[in-house]
Amino acid sequence: MASMEPSSIANESLLQSNELYKYILETTVYPTEPAPLKELRDVTTSNNNNPPLDNVGITCPLGGQYIGMLLKLVNAKMVIEIGVSTGYITLLTALSIPKDGEILAISPYAKSYELGLPIIKKAGVEHKINFIDSEALPILDQFTKDKLNLGSFDFAIINEAQTNNYIDYYKRLVKLVKIGGLICFSNTLCEGYVAKQEQDVLENKRYFRQQCLNFTKEISQNTQVELCHLPLSNGFLMCKRLY
Repeated sequence: MASMEPSSIANESLLQSNELYKYILETTVYPTEPAPLKELRDVTTSNNNNPPLDNVGITCPLGGQYIGMLLKLVNAKMVIEIGVSTGYITLLTALSIPKDGEILAISPYAKSYELGLPIIKKAGVEHKINFIDSEALPILDQFTKDKLNLGSFDFAIINEAQTNNYIDYYKRLVKLVKIGGLICFSNTLCEGYVAKQEQDVLENKRYFRQQCLNFTKEISQNTQVELCHLPLSNGFLMCKRLY
């Protein structure tokens, strides 16, 4: 993820003021961003189309800073990440959790992860990451079959551009994350299209808009979690498991 220029900021946040977003980045995000994360953003941008990266929604630095704060507030040690891309959030998580923490990072796009892997190794946190080259649902099903895994994770982050599997992810993750733990979904507002009528939505966005609407409706009726929905990084929905 590269440094945000004003013209590209609108793609990273639903804030209506590019100037305000740039101010936040320059005053409180970039100055505190660890050097390995900045390096990984730069590498990701310089290789954005050579070779093509997967379609995972890479969290912007502001969103990443927020996730890092959440990880520390809940004292997360065991983390599940679905949607890895070049590993910006993976690296951020590895830097935030304790030395004996572990990240189960799942993605079927190993080549994208390998792009950021040298930086992760240089940061000295590769040992915290269990990267699995696979679609997420089979791995989650495998983990939920083992009773020892139930309630064993403190935090889960889902960072995919396509939200069609979010309901299925949630049904499995709510079993794996402990009571009081957090499950966080990114890209839940579909670039703001969830607030528009279907006829006003670009045709290639209508399916994912509907998926976001369906997901939000279903999860908002679930009493097992407490919700907080923020207009951050194209939508960020936090779920705290209550029981």
